[in-house]
Amino acid sequence: MLIRRPSDIPSSEITPESVYLARREFIARAGRLGAAFAGAALTGGLSCGSGEARAERAADGAAERPATGPRADDDKVNSYEDITSYNNYYEFGTDKTDPKENAKGLRTRPWTVEVDGLVKKPRTFAFEDLVKPYKMQDRVYRLRCVEAWSMVIPWQGIPLRDLITAMEPLPSAKFVSFTTLLDPQQMPGQRRRILDWPYVDGLRMDEAMHPLSLIATGLYGKPLPNQNGAPLRLVVPWKYGFKGVKSIVKISFLAEQPKTTWNEAAPDEYGFYANVNPEVDHPRWTQSRERRIGEFRRRETLMFNGYADQVASLYRGMDLRRNF
Repeated sequence: MLIRRPSDIPSSEITPESVYLARREFIARAGRLGAAFAGAALTGGLSCGSGEARAERAADGAAERPATGPRADDDKVNSYEDITSYNNYYEFGTDKTDPKENAKGLRTRPWTVEVDGLVKKPRTFAFEDLVKPYKMQDRVYRLRCVEAWSMVIPWQGIPLRDLITAMEPLPSAKFVSFTTLLDPQQMPGQRRRILDWPYVDGLRMDEAMHPLSLIATGLYGKPLPNQNGAPLRLVVPWKYGFKGVKSIVKISFLAEQPKTTWNEAAPDEYGFYANVNPEVDHPRWTQSRERRIGEFRRRETLMFNGYADQVASLYRGMDLRRNF
């Protein structure tokens, strides 16, 4: 069957988390085994997958999802509790547990998204009109935070390139920026000058149009929780998590590279590109290793968060130490 928009799914139809995880593990293993035998048929011997192998979620007939990368055996999906209880969302507090508590009252309906800048028809969309034309896709992506922790999250959402195409940017648009809601009454963290509110970040147009870039509206088959960026947030899995603008209210198409919140606040620590690069340390800690939430041992950080096969070509010829 087709995946319906999360808001259309009654609670009685939501797969229990334990079943969801077991199904994914079964499908992932089946997909890797099938890829291995396919390789054997072509080459005369078993070979390891490259991270491009995909498996259909045959158990419920959903659309195929991108593989989670070259270390799929290690990529156990984090629990719903992990994902919704350990968050960076400074609009609701600086401690990891603050957003779950402080975001409860955020009103996500009605919700509008303004589209402006270098587009044929600048306009404001109601959330429902923005997402209605699209079937939700199911993506399992790693999330790597600049603080050297990571998760694996089952998102639902819309390919960003589909939204951008529908918005009809002009050829002169080379960048796209995203802006979070500014509402100190609902977002207590905005009452403090921790950052220059509202939160803004952006992408180069070719990054935004890459098939991995996603506008997420849900996770675990449920609507996106407030503390995770409801009702819609940016997910760019090869970049550090601070690129993932939450509770988006504005999308702007620009000719020049936009100013971004963390890059403006601390340019020596947070670059515009924010690609996961284990060879470029944060000034105050190493980025070569990471702690997967729920695990004790640290693991090595992969270049581009494990998505190098898919995205490295975007940066061919660039100095990734300077353009961090």
